[in-house]
Amino acid sequence: MIRQTFGTAKVPLSPAVRAGDFVFVSGQVPVGPDGKVVPGGIGPETRAVIDNIRAALALAGCGLEDVVKTTVWLRDRDDFAAFNAAYAEAFPTDPPARSTAESRLMIDIAVEIEAIAFKPLKAARGGRRRASGSPPSAP
Repeated sequence: MIRQTFGTAKVPLSPAVRAGDFVFVSGQVPVGPDGKVVPGGIGPETRAVIDNIRAALALAGCGLEDVVKTTVWLRDRDDFAAFNAAYAEAFPTDPPARSTAESRLMIDIAVEIEAIAFKPLKAARGGRRRASGSPPSAP
């Protein structure tokens, strides 16, 4: 099985990891390119998180259309309706499976989302591709 990591972070994690045909995106938070939390509450924060998920997926050659499962943590369950409205903008049809929980988050934000995408690797000529450094398959 191929295992590749994509991107870098200021904390010890990989923004995205491909394991075979699946891509796992670490929990994304609502920070902009400047590294600051996006202001405006749950709607703008959710949109920023989705943008960050989109960027992490792109590193692995995937898009939002490849997402099959998300896990969402909301700081306040009273934000659920507004969160759903913003989330639905990113997944207007055939949304992925999702779990949502109210949780105390690690920084002062309203939402964090992780995602799992499924995008099969194309078979390489002459057999399956393998990541550099991984041993060849046994005969």
